[in-house]
Formats: sequence, structure tokens, C-alpha cells
Amino acid sequence: MAIRIGVQIHPQHSSYDDMAKAAQTADEQGFDTLWTWDHFYPLYGTEDAPLSREIPQETRKHHLHGAHFEGWTLLTAFAAITKRIEVGMLVTCNSYRNVNLLADMARTLDHVAHGRAILGIGSGWFEKDYAEYGFEFGTAGSRLKNLAHALPVLAKRLNKLHPEPVRHPMPIMIGGGGEKVTLKLVAQYASIWNYFGTPEAIAHKISVLDHWCKEVGRNPAEIERSILISEPEALDNLDAYYDAGIRHFIWGFGKPFDFTPAKRLMAWREARAAHR
Repeated sequence: MAIRIGVQIHPQHSSYDDMAKAAQTADEQGFDTLWTWDHFYPLYGTEDAPLSREIPQETRKHHLHGAHFEGWTLLTAFAAITKRIEVGMLVTCNSYRNVNLLADMARTLDHVAHGRAILGIGSGWFEKDYAEYGFEFGTAGSRLKNLAHALPVLAKRLNKLHPEPVRHPMPIMIGGGGEKVTLKLVAQYASIWNYFGTPEAIAHKISVLDHWCKEVGRNPAEIERSILISEPEALDNLDAYYDAGIRHFIWGFGKPFDFTPAKRLMAWREARAAHR
């Protein structure tokens, strides 16, 4: 499986115009995938220091403020102003929308993008979103149970829509590393899996995913393994991530949208290709 490089634009502490420019830059510079996230409030930083991640957990949960934009609306705008890059949500929170509606949104996005959409989904985790928008937070277990119920409904609705997605079946990304439930769902429904962590942790998760693929009768090679990274230190371990099984590397960043680290990913890929 070929190596792919993507970027995730964090829709916080920024303007739409700045994010749109970053999306177009990613498209023009040859990145393979373009993502944003599905939250309603910033996850880190402030207007004055948007790159600071040293935020206490309780602050992240209840009190983090700043400019922020809704992800699916942004994603559709990105699809309309780009030409070749694939676009997706890393990842949609299953709790925030009726799953049949989500399928319709994803199908519509795929038509706006002329077949470049990826449907990313996960069980959700950011309590402030739930509390402020009136969704039931529940427990990690109940959110996973809801995701397991939603995924076959999602697939059924995508097959019933008229017109169907341009790219059908639409690629589905599932994010998360839970070994008892999430990775089994990946084996059953996903074409892309996304997680984060050290190369050693990723290698272990992939071994569990391969086990679930065997259990459900799925060829593990059908599932692309991706990682979201946002710390420069991770760029020193790209070969180790590759050896662990990662083939899709996604750099996550916020304003000022400096592409220098993401370009390191591109250069690394080119160097590997040159030495094969």
C-alpha cells in the first residue's frame, strides 16, 4: 500500500479565510488528504497563544474559550474550493447527528467533492461539546455501544440514497484504539483506521486489529492504517511508524498553519521512494 500524506486543519482561533487558504495550499502542494475535526469549542490554546497545548484537563473539559467553527460546514466549503485532495472529518462524533442524516450529509459532500470524500467517524469524547449543546454524554461504554449500532445503519442508508455517493462504496475511517470494541468495529466496517501514540503502541494496536480481522473474516490488507501527529518529535520516528504498519501520515495543526512540518513528511516519503 502506497504512503499517503495528509493535513488536519484545526478550526479554532482562526478566520474562515485563513483556513480556506490553508486548505487550498494543501491541495496545490500535493498532499493526499485534507481533514478537520468535529468539535464546537477549541481543544487547546488561546487567541494569543494558539499552539499551546499545556491546558489542564479540567480547563479543556469546561472552560476553554476562543473562536471556533463547525466542522462539517467547513469541510463542504473545503471540498468546493479544492480540486484533487480527498477531504474528510477526523473524525465525526457519532453522538452529534442522526446517523441517517450523517449518511446524507456525507453523500452530499461527496458530490460537492466529485468523489473525493472520506466518511470519518468515532464514538466521541469531548465533554464540553456534549454539555454545551445538550447531548447526553453517557459513558465511554455507552458511546461505543451507540457507535456499534450506528455503523450498519450508516452503511444501509448510504446504499439507499438517490443519487448514491459518487465514490461508492464511500471510504469509511474509524478513529480510536479500544481493543475490545473499537478495533472490532474497524475490522467489520472501516477502510481506514486512525489512531495516535508511539510506534510501539501503534504496533500493538495493529496486532489487535489484525486479530479482529481474522475473527470476522476480513483481509487486514483491506484496511489502511493512519496516524494523526501534531508534535515535531514524532517526525523523528517516521521509519518506526512505517515498520509498525502505518501507511497514512496526517499532520494536525492550527493557526498560523505552518506547513514546514508537513513538508518534512512529504520529503521523507520522497526519500523512501528514491532508495527503494
